[in-house]
Amino acid sequence: MSMDDNQSKSISKFPWKWILLGILCAVVIIWLRLTPPGLLGKADAIGYAVCHRIDSHSLHIGDRQMPLCVRCSGMYLGAMLGLIYQVVQGKKGAYPPLKTIIIMAVLVLAFAIDGINSYIHFFPGVNGLYEPQTWSRMVTGIGMGLAMAAAVVPAFHQTVWRSWKEVSGLTSWKQLGLLFVLAGLIILAALSESAWLLYPLALISSAGVLVLLTMIYSMVLVMIFKKENVYERLDQMCMPLMGGALIALLQIGAFDLVRYLWIGTWAGFNL
Repeated sequence: MSMDDNQSKSISKFPWKWILLGILCAVVIIWLRLTPPGLLGKADAIGYAVCHRIDSHSLHIGDRQMPLCVRCSGMYLGAMLGLIYQVVQGKKGAYPPLKTIIIMAVLVLAFAIDGINSYIHFFPGVNGLYEPQTWSRMVTGIGMGLAMAAAVVPAFHQTVWRSWKEVSGLTSWKQLGLLFVLAGLIILAALSESAWLLYPLALISSAGVLVLLTMIYSMVLVMIFKKENVYERLDQMCMPLMGGALIALLQIGAFDLVRYLWIGTWAGFNL
């Protein structure tokens, strides 16, 4: 056996998994200690890293502002719905057909138009296309999230799994119809402003930030280490998933730190 083979064996036997787990746990503990208390406080810290959290643009659980603004809440709720909806169908890794792509493109365009229109209203004396509404922010946010999931899930399947199905989970009108019905129910639940409904939606939307970032960074790590299409089961992916979660949390923590040093409070921007 050559010296290179011995070195390779030594590296493969090194407990990288436990070291990575230890680092991840340490980062999680530090982040939990430095962020606001309570479950919603941790959700606020996640939203703080990716959202302006302007109070007037947010839903409220009683007197308490949601962790993400209406548009971002909708986006990450839509993303979580789209992810779960496709993942439960198995390893369907093909990208959606043209009709679905067109629908998703329309949803992205609606998100962009509504966002730009809302931004224009920040400038005194400037009229946008229409007066921004809570329902339009939520609807276009959900639509954007569904489009994000439609792109991320097939990319994930194609990148990590040894075998995946050459079919999309968003092919038939029945599949799309059920997805949009579920999205509509989430929209109605959010706009009801019921604290019983908003509380779980707040946690799910914040979790959506972590889940999306973890999936994306896991794919990047798989490609960096040239491990594409070698995994059969999810439990075999503990290393890239832990690495993806670690990078995601480090990014959120870095953004939290920079923003806190800038404005000195965990509250949203005051505009």
